[in-house]
Amino acid sequence: MRMVDIIKKKRDGNKLSPEEITFLIKEYTLGNIPDYQVAAFLMAVYFRGMDSEEMASLTREMMKSGEVLDLSYIKAPKVDKHSTGGVGDKISLPLAPLVASCGIVVPMISGRALGHTGGTLDKLESIPGYRTSLSVEEFKQQLEKIGVSIIGQTEKLCPADRKMYALRDVTATVESIPLISASIMSKKLAEDIDGLVLDVKTGSGAFMKKYEDAKKLAMAMVSIGKEMGKNVKALITNMDEPLGYKIGNALEVLESVEVLRGGGPQDVRELTLALGSQMLIIGGRAESEKDARNMLLESLASGKAYDKWVEMVSSQGGDPHAILKEEFTYTEYIHFIKAQKDGYLYEYDTYKVGVGVSILGAGRERVEDKIDPKVGIILHKKVGDRVKEGEIVMEIRYNSKEKFDRAIPILEDSFILSDSKPEKKPLIFEIIE
Repeated sequence: MRMVDIIKKKRDGNKLSPEEITFLIKEYTLGNIPDYQVAAFLMAVYFRGMDSEEMASLTREMMKSGEVLDLSYIKAPKVDKHSTGGVGDKISLPLAPLVASCGIVVPMISGRALGHTGGTLDKLESIPGYRTSLSVEEFKQQLEKIGVSIIGQTEKLCPADRKMYALRDVTATVESIPLISASIMSKKLAEDIDGLVLDVKTGSGAFMKKYEDAKKLAMAMVSIGKEMGKNVKALITNMDEPLGYKIGNALEVLESVEVLRGGGPQDVRELTLALGSQMLIIGGRAESEKDARNMLLESLASGKAYDKWVEMVSSQGGDPHAILKEEFTYTEYIHFIKAQKDGYLYEYDTYKVGVGVSILGAGRERVEDKIDPKVGIILHKKVGDRVKEGEIVMEIRYNSKEKFDRAIPILEDSFILSDSKPEKKPLIFEIIE
């Protein structure tokens, strides 16, 4: 079997066999196929696509390229959640302990800030002492003991995906739906889960700006799950405005704790309940969305969900009580962006909000950049809110005047005021099963 023949076959729009995909991934992982040939293959896939069987084969081989967790010793159902990324998207933080408090084991392997979107690991590492780099054995022990753990990807997990993703990043093939799907699903299915709920975002702050593209991605990942015998559901959700009011690492942790203590913003709470309900249904803990939602609400009201959060943070070396202290989100400077006229907050350019917050230090512009966990913004108005001239629209928390000077023009240009009230878009557009 020759790599050049595989490239030619896909270039001409033909279907690859499972054996050809196995050969490609195995030999590339071993270093026997050069990057330039895989780059040609990636571009062929970008233009020609893959069908559901090809995507499942690619996912399976990428998953098998490294260590696949064996969680069969845990008898409880194991269900995870993945988001395609957004601004203010802190949902994993309250969701994982909330669902675990209802009897589902949640083995969550998460990522870091990417582009204009925040990263779950960066948010958790704003908690003093929290360890995201547990060993596989520590991860498995914690899952068995308390039913939930959120960590980063280990070196042994899906090495083919790591190599291929780095190549996609420099060959303009990141946006390929088959390649995105296989990358996400290989890492998630390597967790040995029974089911998965996907939060596929669309809108100005999402990677998939167009609804049709988000739906294609959702359907591709659900089809991979079906091909591989896993129960997968996808929710297509709105990212035309940031989730919640707080954006930034420590700020988002604080808002997540507000949800776990029974409060929090309506949109963050509602999306957490919607995703959690689907996880309980997939895991067999509830038969209907109504029953699942009631279980989750009861756990929030009783304090069980918050207790599970404290248990998870403590088990991974973090101080859960530090979050409630003023210094957890303290910054040297605060600046207020105020409305220049009366009107309604018509829309956010959520991408610009994400870029502005990243420039302040909440994200990375280069791989080697260090995160400033405390910086970020607090929205004082959401889309549809009435605004009077001089009222605060956005509060900026920062520690570097140089970064602030770069971020402020972007943030000032990130929202529009109008005389007319906008039509409110739904938080959840569709569920793909």
